[in-house]
Amino acid sequence: MLSKALLRLGAGAARHPWRVIAAWLVAAALVVLAAVAFGGRTADSMTAPGLDSQRAAELIERAGTGQEGMTAQVVVTPLAGGATFFGDDGARTALTRLQTEVKRLPHVLGTSDPAGALDAGGDTAVRGGLVSADGRIAVVRVQYPDQSRLSADDLDALVGLGDRLRAELPLRIEMGGNLFYAFSDPDGGVSELIGLLAAAAILFLAFGSLVAAALPIGMAVFGLTVGVATMTVLAGVTDVPTFAPVLGSMVGLGVGIDYALFVLARHREHLALGLVPHEAAGRAVATAGRPVVFAGGVVVVSILGLAVANVPFMTVGGLAVSIVVLIMVVASVTLLPAFLGAAGARLGRANRLGRIGGALRGGKRGRLVQRRDTGAGAAPAAGWRRWVGHVSRHPVPYAVGAAGLLLTATLPVLGLRVGLPDDGSLPPSRTERRAYDLVAEGFGPGTNGPLVIAADPAGDPGVLDRLVGAVAKDPGIASVAPTRIDRGTGIATLVVFPTTSPQDRATTDTIARLRADVLPAAIGDGPARAHVGGAAASLSDVGRRTSQRLPVFVAAVLAMSFLLLMLIFRSVLVPLKAVLLNLLSIGAAYGIMVAVFQWGWGGALIGLEATVPIVSFIPMFLFAILFGLSMDYEVFLLSRVREEYLRTGDNGTAIVEGVSGTARIITSAALIMVAVFLSFAVAEDPSAKMFGLGLATAIFIDATVVRMVLVPATMTLLGRANWWLPRWLDRMLPGGAVGGEGTDGIRGTRGTEVDVEPTGGTPRPGLVDR
Repeated sequence: MLSKALLRLGAGAARHPWRVIAAWLVAAALVVLAAVAFGGRTADSMTAPGLDSQRAAELIERAGTGQEGMTAQVVVTPLAGGATFFGDDGARTALTRLQTEVKRLPHVLGTSDPAGALDAGGDTAVRGGLVSADGRIAVVRVQYPDQSRLSADDLDALVGLGDRLRAELPLRIEMGGNLFYAFSDPDGGVSELIGLLAAAAILFLAFGSLVAAALPIGMAVFGLTVGVATMTVLAGVTDVPTFAPVLGSMVGLGVGIDYALFVLARHREHLALGLVPHEAAGRAVATAGRPVVFAGGVVVVSILGLAVANVPFMTVGGLAVSIVVLIMVVASVTLLPAFLGAAGARLGRANRLGRIGGALRGGKRGRLVQRRDTGAGAAPAAGWRRWVGHVSRHPVPYAVGAAGLLLTATLPVLGLRVGLPDDGSLPPSRTERRAYDLVAEGFGPGTNGPLVIAADPAGDPGVLDRLVGAVAKDPGIASVAPTRIDRGTGIATLVVFPTTSPQDRATTDTIARLRADVLPAAIGDGPARAHVGGAAASLSDVGRRTSQRLPVFVAAVLAMSFLLLMLIFRSVLVPLKAVLLNLLSIGAAYGIMVAVFQWGWGGALIGLEATVPIVSFIPMFLFAILFGLSMDYEVFLLSRVREEYLRTGDNGTAIVEGVSGTARIITSAALIMVAVFLSFAVAEDPSAKMFGLGLATAIFIDATVVRMVLVPATMTLLGRANWWLPRWLDRMLPGGAVGGEGTDGIRGTRGTEVDVEPTGGTPRPGLVDR
């Protein structure tokens, strides 16, 4: 039985804490050394098999024109007021030197030549899109090979050159391009520190003890170190997206501290009952650790389900985040009890700020004759009991009101638009944003997101002229660069500049129109073929694929969660209710994200520079993570409700005692998660803001409106039907439920019975449909 295995594991770790801590230190050292020796840097590869943009990339790679690789752009303007590249010889000389030095950088295949175009005449430079019409802004486009042959060192070399030349040349120099997008380090470090400090403050107020508050933080930091190092090792084998470390840190800190909080609260309760520390730790891991294992398993499986999207970078990103969560689960049942054993009886003492053990005093007493008073925790438990009792006496208005509130918050989802925020959404402190603004000012917003059309004429000599003419006439295209043709393969590449910015909906419409109407009409019925690629097209394609696969993914996660909860709680309606309520909280979080990021409501509060579309892959990622995290609270709360029901057979008593007995720890855990996630909402990167705000909003709604209002209200309305299970289905399901399986009769190491949990197993007569 899992409970007995966890009991032995937790008690053994607490009895020999320094051995376990030493083993974790050795494992961490080995992983960190492996990361240093074999690890790689995160890099984004926004492609997926079968997409039109991927076919364009394959054609370009076959042609060997160089446009299949990474690009950067160096945008310059004279520092002297009123000076232009047309008439200022000093500015033109400086531009020539800059271009020459950029071309000498390692791995640079070539650059555009605005200085040479100026020598040929100002009109030539303007027509080539290298110098703005007023002569104030010039662009040096830098071509690199494929991402697999590059590293962050190439970005560092380009940035370092810019820093040096800014001090030597009379030019304002800004930089951008997908080289920055692929190799810029995520800005999660400060956010992690803010989240940790907030979590530490909440834990101290909850436990009233510095030692007790430090243990969950220490375990989470330890686990996160191992998790991120493992992620670095994985990056040495495959492309791990740049958002994975930020998201892994966010989720890892949240679940790590949460899981530790659940186990630590039970441990302190058992210490208050008079158990010695190692037995208290074993009992805590056997009881609270079981929901942690189940809930963590749901998080991992949900995130791994992202593979259904068939988008490689999402699959790898999900795997990386899942590794962090899995490490946190293992740490919760091994490293944490070792910390508890090392801390000894000191964890049983708290100052007058209060004891979180009192939050659980409403839980099951089992066969215990006498419990120790938990002091400051008594009043909050009584307050929660009064609140849950009040909701249970008025279930209909609370159920209707809370559901209506969440449905209203969900309504903005109808206007959800996926895409990718471009560099224009970054803060002005970033050189990428300043380069973006200069290019948009001098050449138009579409120049920041060029499309690359790859065409294989297949022996049709006139197809290229027809393609260029048709594309140039499209109302969504501002200009078309000269066609480049590979003599060996005959494959041509056309770089075209839309009239609108990369994140604009009109750009997506232009891409769709080119594919559906313009290119087929120009090619005709011949064997020639053409595909639209480039970063904007790739991200548009990924967004469309994830949107198409999202319903399948949601259905798979819902079915998996329903079956798992049915197995855990031996009920049909309890898991069905849980699935529906989780959908409500996630839908409300989506709606709030749309209101903030697309409509701009309150965006200034998190430093949002402009309204942006929701990043294409975030809705699917958020659903996977949030549904798994919601199961944490669901399993933890319902396991206590089930314990009460198996003891009393009374649904009303079980709801009041179970919900109130877990209310304070759930709200404390949720507050910690919200603090951690909100700390990432103030990061510079819009993607990090979306992850942070979306996760924080959903957890807040789930722990308040859902767990403390909708759960008691709906369970009261369902009555004894909550625990209904058809007899034929009961026979088919494997035995063992979280709240009632096999924790009774487990004996302490001194041979005395230490169990304070109820006997479980098959529900009482009348609960199974005969």
